[in-house]
Amino acid sequence: MTESNRTIAFIGAGNMSASIIAGLVKSGYAADKIIAANPSTGKLDVLKEKYAINTTQDNNQAVAQADVVVLAVKPQMMADMLNALTVDKASLNKKLFISIAAGIPVARFQQLISQEAAIVRTMPNTPSLLGLGLTGLYAAANVSDADKQFTDTLMSAVGKTVWVESEDGINNITALAGSAPAYFFLFMEGLVKQAEKLGFSADEAKLIVEQVANGSAQMVQQNSDKTITELRQQVTSKGGTTAAAIASFESNNLDSVIQQAVEACINRAEEMAKQM
Repeated sequence: MTESNRTIAFIGAGNMSASIIAGLVKSGYAADKIIAANPSTGKLDVLKEKYAINTTQDNNQAVAQADVVVLAVKPQMMADMLNALTVDKASLNKKLFISIAAGIPVARFQQLISQEAAIVRTMPNTPSLLGLGLTGLYAAANVSDADKQFTDTLMSAVGKTVWVESEDGINNITALAGSAPAYFFLFMEGLVKQAEKLGFSADEAKLIVEQVANGSAQMVQQNSDKTITELRQQVTSKGGTTAAAIASFESNNLDSVIQQAVEACINRAEEMAKQM
């Protein structure tokens, strides 16, 4: 079996599944090798019409036909969904399972599927919906190099990937990428509020902050020979206006605030994993 002709079943047809499917088809993956399963038909009909993939309301049918199973249901629904599968364990042991559900450890998946099941946990962030995501990945010890490469290719359909060596590393990725878009949005919210206080309209304030954020990200991408610190220093003239603003951030211990936020996110991820 070559990598390009594996049959992939997506269990759950939400936004993330739709984005990965779109990326796969766009990259040339055969649509007839993709199955989406979902309890209701609305999302399935849209996916079938847009991408000419196969669809079903029967999870067992999708899993039975698949070489690779992408688990994309909500974490709180995962156990019930997997317990309802009637596909025999011997068959499941031959498949690659890829989870995009937050908080569920490999050991729990192997309890629900099979102790021998090959599991890769992934943590894509919301910019993946635009093909601009960052996905963290962790593979159980029994996952082959070929399966790791396949998973990397799959998640690269919606952005870039970073592998972690230990399962705890998924919680770190959650704090640094999975949850991090909200951190940037929070900072952008603050700037919008200040712009409005200074007399700009809501539309003008949003435009200013949006363009600055987009331009800043592009400068980082297009200056790969420079560190982010170097780029910041280029904007910060000694004794100038930007230096005054940076000094204010530093006097209020911005680094410490960021560290505390990241640690709080990791701690909560660890708590959630124990509840699954």
